[in-house]
Amino acid sequence: MARLTIEDCLIHIDNRYDLVLLASKRARQITLGRDTLVDEDNDKPTVIALREIAEGLITTDNIDTIGKIDLLDEFAIADEGEAATTEK
Repeated sequence: MARLTIEDCLIHIDNRYDLVLLASKRARQITLGRDTLVDEDNDKPTVIALREIAEGLITTDNIDTIGKIDLLDEFAIADEGEAATTEK
């Protein structure tokens, strides 16, 4: 894995405070089982979140959308499972 610096992330996020908030929110999503947008490479959720931010994949504009998409997918899978069990 290439070395990751805060400056790589600050290219996409205006200030360090917003970067910390965004990275912690994304790391929490990853910890709760959300899909990652980069290879995990045995990295911890915080490092994965920072790598996603550094690559411009996660921004303050799309962080909530990504979380909602994952939740909608989970609900759709759960609904399919319930429908299959009630049909039997």
